[in-house]
Amino acid sequence: MDYFVTGIDTDSGKTLVSAIFCEALDADYWKPVQAGAPGDSDTVRALISNPKIHIHKEAFFLKTPASPHAAAKLDGISIKLSDFKRPTSDRTLIIEGAGGCLVPLNDNDFVIDLAAHFNAGVILVADLYLGSINHTLLTWRELSSRKLNVKGIVFNGRSNPESERIILHHTKLPCLLRIEQEKKIDKHIVKKYSALLKSAWS
Repeated sequence: MDYFVTGIDTDSGKTLVSAIFCEALDADYWKPVQAGAPGDSDTVRALISNPKIHIHKEAFFLKTPASPHAAAKLDGISIKLSDFKRPTSDRTLIIEGAGGCLVPLNDNDFVIDLAAHFNAGVILVADLYLGSINHTLLTWRELSSRKLNVKGIVFNGRSNPESERIILHHTKLPCLLRIEQEKKIDKHIVKKYSALLKSAWS
C-alpha cells in the first residue's frame, strides 16, 4: 500500500515525517505538487540514508510559494486531478501533500483528493500548538467524511500529553509516532525515529 502524508497546517512537519516513513518502510518518495523553491524533495534527499530510496520528480513544480491553485494560475497553467499518474515503481510510495488537506488544486479539487485518487492510506501529522486540538479534529472529520483509510497520527513538536490524549480519545486513531522538538534535524534524527516507527508499525 502507498501512504499519503497530510498535515493539519502548512508547517506540521510533513516532510520530516515523509523522510522517516521512507527510511522505516524502505519506500520511495513523491511530492506531486511543489509550490515554491526549495523543493521538499531536496530536503528528503538530504535526510535519508537508504540508497535504495528513489525520489520521484514532481508532477507540478510551481514557481510561487502559495496555494497550488493560485500558484498554477500565476504560472499560466491549470491543474486537473486526471493529470496525476503514479510514478512507475514496484515499491511502496510515500506521497507528501502540499499544505493542509483542504488546500485547493483548482476550483473543484483539493490536495486530499490525491489520497483517494491513488487509493493510498493516510498518515495525519499534527504539530502541537495552541489551537491544534481544534485543527486536528476538524482535519480528522474531513478525512472521515471522505471515508479515507487513515492509518494513524504522528504528533510533532514539544509534547503536550493532554492535547494528545483528547485527540486520540475522539479520533480513536493510533499514535504511530511522537517526534520531539529536536534542536537539529539531520540523517541521525531520521534514523532514530525510523527505528521507533519500525517497532510500532503493523
